[in-house]
Amino acid sequence: MSTKRWLAGAGLLALTGTLAACGVDARTGAAGAPPAASEQGTKAVANSVPVGLSATPPKTSSAPRGLPGTRQYTMVRVGAFEGGLSLTDSGRLAEVDDDSGRQLFVPTPVGGQKKYLIKAYSRTSTGPLCWRVHNPGNSQPLVVQAATCKADDPRQQFDIFTADSTTPSYLISNAGAFLRNSARSGLILEELGDAEPTDSFRFVDNGPAPANR
Repeated sequence: MSTKRWLAGAGLLALTGTLAACGVDARTGAAGAPPAASEQGTKAVANSVPVGLSATPPKTSSAPRGLPGTRQYTMVRVGAFEGGLSLTDSGRLAEVDDDSGRQLFVPTPVGGQKKYLIKAYSRTSTGPLCWRVHNPGNSQPLVVQAATCKADDPRQQFDIFTADSTTPSYLISNAGAFLRNSARSGLILEELGDAEPTDSFRFVDNGPAPANR
């Protein structure tokens, strides 16, 4: 089964939930305390994931209401034992188990394209850096690196789809290459051919995006 057909069958994610002691209801925007921080390969926490995105990107020009660019999130790979995503001080997207780098992300719609800049902040940063696909060459896999935000750069325009999973989560891709974890190389972007995506990511609401988003 092709990735495109797999995504088209995932349907509309709709979640409900009340404010939990360690999280936030992403639909209402109520603020809460910040969360604690494989090679390929529960119980849903409804208040940690924004709603309103379809696995099949809508054909209308308006941005999905689930990620309007006004909230900031930490991101945790489903299946990760600890830690979360960070745009590290070295400039590469990685999984960390401390508070280093930029770990607050604001998926920001790019016009009516149903694509997103993923802006990265630290709790003390004055402005964002953005995710950008980087090809290191020498047959090495694609990775995500930090870049000055440019909405017209295709390498910074990411697709975010609802994952067809028992755990509320999202798939992240760029030009058909999906973000996943590699035991050898860490977080990489890879075209999957007929294989289904192997890694999805939970978005945990951390309140309003910075004013200078």
